[in-house]
Amino acid sequence: MQTVVGVAAVRDGLVLAAYRAGPDGGWEFPGGKVEPGETEEQAAVREIREELDLEIKVGTSLGPPVVISEHYRLHVYLASIVAGEPVLREHAELRWFGRDELDASEWLVPDRPFVRELFRHL
Repeated sequence: MQTVVGVAAVRDGLVLAAYRAGPDGGWEFPGGKVEPGETEEQAAVREIREELDLEIKVGTSLGPPVVISEHYRLHVYLASIVAGEPVLREHAELRWFGRDELDASEWLVPDRPFVRELFRHL
């Protein structure tokens, strides 16, 4: 089973989320697949650099991985933004969420347990 990493990038108490369009769309933590030979943390740094043009420092895990399908599991990490401003490349929208704006129902189903855990960290 391949791991997909998501990143809850936090700046000034706000978390960056990306909107995936389509019939099953919703907010998600940006990220992507862990490539062979990469750690989850290395994949997180690479994916956020590629998708958003941000440099991050990966922090703690937001809980155990969640199975997305028979082929993938999602693992989300907290991260701090070290440099850059987010650039919209692969998603329909980017948004900064404050703690009081985090409503798990607006998020993709696999991301929801991590949203609930993130609430405790903001």
